[in-house]
Amino acid sequence: MEKRKLGKSGIEVSVIGLGCNNFGAMKVDASRRVIDAAIAHGITLFDTADVYGNRGGSEEQLGEVLGLRRKDIVLATKFAMPMDDSGTKSGASAAYIKEACEASLRRLKTDWIDLYQLHRPDPKTPIEETLRALDDLVKQGKVRAIGCSNMPSDQLAAAHDISRRTNLAHYVTAQDQYSLLVRGIETALVPEVEREGMGVLPYFPLASGLLSGKYEQGKDIPAGTRFARMGRFGDAYMTAENWTIVGKLTDFAKSKGHTILDLAFAWLLAHPWLPSVIAGATRPEQVEQNARAASWKLTPADVAEVNGITAKAPA
Repeated sequence: MEKRKLGKSGIEVSVIGLGCNNFGAMKVDASRRVIDAAIAHGITLFDTADVYGNRGGSEEQLGEVLGLRRKDIVLATKFAMPMDDSGTKSGASAAYIKEACEASLRRLKTDWIDLYQLHRPDPKTPIEETLRALDDLVKQGKVRAIGCSNMPSDQLAAAHDISRRTNLAHYVTAQDQYSLLVRGIETALVPEVEREGMGVLPYFPLASGLLSGKYEQGKDIPAGTRFARMGRFGDAYMTAENWTIVGKLTDFAKSKGHTILDLAFAWLLAHPWLPSVIAGATRPEQVEQNARAASWKLTPADVAEVNGITAKAPA
């Protein structure tokens, strides 16, 4: 599988990554089958978070299953979300970052984290305090590179300015929601990413499944799917406008001999500032399907046509 670098870090990853948010909620044998399939198909980026799997379960399963193969993958995790009910184990203070990193290392059964990401901004902690703590982890060899997630462009710009002025580690990636149906980051975040030579790691690349081809307008939602679990929260995706777009995208993909899922991945990977598409999976077949989608290379004309289809009216 093709590989790209995570921003300016020099760390290379497969263009399809494995989202590990389902691990911990799944039995370990089921997670093992997904992990084995990912490695077999050339996927090297494994993205998790301390909070995934009911607070620690995902990291624990990865630590148990990977074993000696840990050295062959790029392991990314996150911190800042509450890890207890009191809210004391959360945020991005220097003291908590040190504690959270040590806990993740123990659960993952590893000596280092390749990409350590701030899961969400912490308004109670100065940006410089967070960056200094992360820089310490890099200097100690416990973290190779740092990234952020769900960070507004103005805060990201401020973080880069601080890193430059104080010679601290820079965020090399920004993990945000991005797909054919959710393109809000293009307005302000992507220009900042391009200015700084960062990479975007998109989550929900299939718009929570609406771009997977599993759903049809006017038909019952299949049991056990993400939208079935989301209930009314799925209404944010299943709008009349989105259904119209999905129909047109499906027709476009079919005209090229592909599925809408293939198109969702291929379109994302047509952006040079996007190193890898993070996609979750609960079955080996899904891993294979995601990996196969990376082989479709859209032409500039294809991208222009798809962009025209997905252009939405102003809110």
